[in-house]
Amino acid sequence: MTCKLAWAAMAAILAWTGAAHAQGLERGARDGANRGEMIAGPLGAVVGGAVGAAVGTANGILGIDRRERFRIYATGERRPSFSYPGRVSVGTVLPEDGVVYYDVPPEFALPSYNYTVVNDHPVLVDPRTRRVVEVID
Repeated sequence: MTCKLAWAAMAAILAWTGAAHAQGLERGARDGANRGEMIAGPLGAVVGGAVGAAVGTANGILGIDRRERFRIYATGERRPSFSYPGRVSVGTVLPEDGVVYYDVPPEFALPSYNYTVVNDHPVLVDPRTRRVVEVID
């Protein structure tokens, strides 16, 4: 019985992967955990969270469909680029001074993030921590 329940939980989680496909890491992990918990309790929450996090990581916060549109938008705005020594990647914390942050347009549905341009690449930033959450190449 427990084995059947585990298989059913995995099948359901995989079926919901498409729904979480365009979500970011945090949101994908949270949704996956919630769905897993509804299906199979704590074990399902762990598995669902892992699947959701993996999907979010693979596609970034913007997802595949909105990533190119955002790059075109940000490039078209011609914002000045902040020069950062070294490579900027997800997790980089930008300095307090010298960086100008801009609102992400509502069409991208990311009200919790700002963007800026660093080393000629648009990046999404958590404004509370100044941490880069996605680099748009």
